[in-house]
Amino acid sequence: MQSAAQRTEWAVYPLQMQMAMIQPRWYAAYTCANHEKRVAAELGVRDVEHFLPLYSSTRRWKDRRVTLDLPLFPGYVFVRLALSDRQRVVQIPSVVRLVGFGGLPSALPDMEMEIMRSGLCQRLRAEPHPFLTVGRRVHVTGGPFAGLEGVLKRRKSNLRVVVSLELIQRSVAVDVDAADVRPVAA
Repeated sequence: MQSAAQRTEWAVYPLQMQMAMIQPRWYAAYTCANHEKRVAAELGVRDVEHFLPLYSSTRRWKDRRVTLDLPLFPGYVFVRLALSDRQRVVQIPSVVRLVGFGGLPSALPDMEMEIMRSGLCQRLRAEPHPFLTVGRRVHVTGGPFAGLEGVLKRRKSNLRVVVSLELIQRSVAVDVDAADVRPVAA
């Protein structure tokens, strides 16, 4: 016999799924290795809103130096869509799946993605960083990444905040000013 709380929980779950089916949210599309730009181009052709953050990396080869634009989150392209439209993304040959749990894609926080998107579109210096969960947590209060939380790191005389996306277990390090961060209350 089910209690009233259990019946209410099961009644709310389909409502959440119905909203996810029609309301556009940000999802992480997992791609084949080194196919992120190809997937982003195909998403543009299919008129699907997407976000592929890139960073510049200078590589030295035997005879020259080359500046490459590489994905900030290797293996992932972020897409904004309603779940009812997910076939438009999953049918792209280089897309493996939408990241999620139990066979259902999990949405990324909209606010976090919008802040990340607006901050990284300004071509600020950002680069991939190993995923961090431990360290001094800070809240960014000013600048293009205002509103995000991350782990504070020092690099030479600069301060960097390592912002982690829990869903995909990836992090990005961005330069910040000391006045733009404050400690997170424990």
